[in-house]
Amino acid sequence: MRKHLLRQTDDNDPISVVANLFDVAMVFAVALMVALVTRYQMTEIFSTNDFTMVKNPGKDNMEIITREGNTINRYTPSEDQNATGTMGKRVGVAYELENGEIIYVPE
Repeated sequence: MRKHLLRQTDDNDPISVVANLFDVAMVFAVALMVALVTRYQMTEIFSTNDFTMVKNPGKDNMEIITREGNTINRYTPSEDQNATGTMGKRVGVAYELENGEIIYVPE
């Protein structure tokens, strides 16, 4: 019986290494997704509440993203919109003060 214990070999299955690498890759991918969501403060996307998010505020490529229930709408303002367009028109300017208060000035 002692000789049998000494001759016992480890598992030499080469596919077991691939399975371990897959597990490590999955853990890394999940950690990366969590880090990106928290870094870009997008946690409200996963909540059940309605929200409005503005990407690139004040720039030419600005987008307004709203979520109402299960519907997500994207609005991209453009310079060539007219007053009768379905996309809307500019009606004023909003300023954020140093204390966090927002003031709307209609045009």
